[in-house]
Amino acid sequence: MQSKKKNEQTGITALYCRLSRDDGGDGDSNSIVNQRKMLTKYAKESGFSNTRFYVDDGITGTRFDRPGFQAMLEDIEMGYVSTVIVKDLSRLGRDYVTVGQYTDIYFPDHNVRFIAINDLVDSDEGENEIAPFKNVMNEMYARDISRKVRSAHRIRGTSGEPLSQPPYGYMKSPENKKKWIIDPEAAEVVKDIFKMALEGKGAETIAPASCRKKGACPDGILAKQRAAERR
Repeated sequence: MQSKKKNEQTGITALYCRLSRDDGGDGDSNSIVNQRKMLTKYAKESGFSNTRFYVDDGITGTRFDRPGFQAMLEDIEMGYVSTVIVKDLSRLGRDYVTVGQYTDIYFPDHNVRFIAINDLVDSDEGENEIAPFKNVMNEMYARDISRKVRSAHRIRGTSGEPLSQPPYGYMKSPENKKKWIIDPEAAEVVKDIFKMALEGKGAETIAPASCRKKGACPDGILAKQRAAERR
């Protein structure tokens, strides 16, 4: 017990933040900025020093190959981390089996204290009987959001609304962003590409020739389109 206390005082206190679209309407309260503020305040008030943030912004909680999460695991493997603190269990992940493996097996095996502030989970206080149910609900929430996103895309697609950026040769209509129209500048390049292809020329000849002739490489035209959309 004494050596564990010493490890907590000298090791890194990992403050882990995560946010993604599967957080739905809770985006404001779960923002990375707000998570940082909460974790910093909690660590300070609870006497945790030597804090370090590990952050994954825009990555779903159903995946565990997240860069920030993996960086934290590497430091744990090296023996640098003594405590991991998250806002709640859903920040750690939204797969109840995998989250349970980390909280019940991995962290204890590596002598790491785990705290989920809003869920009142603290591994130093023993097993939390509510945590498994929280993890199941977190996974179900992620699945529900995923279904809703797929359904929305399906409805948009069947109604004829594009689900991606326009391909080369097309552009979004200035009057209706959900409609594609022919891009006159790129259309000339496309015509030349087809003409050279019919003449038997290969891609290695067509690519530089079309850019040189029209001064309108696909990358350049697409960049101009993106810039116009942001205005």
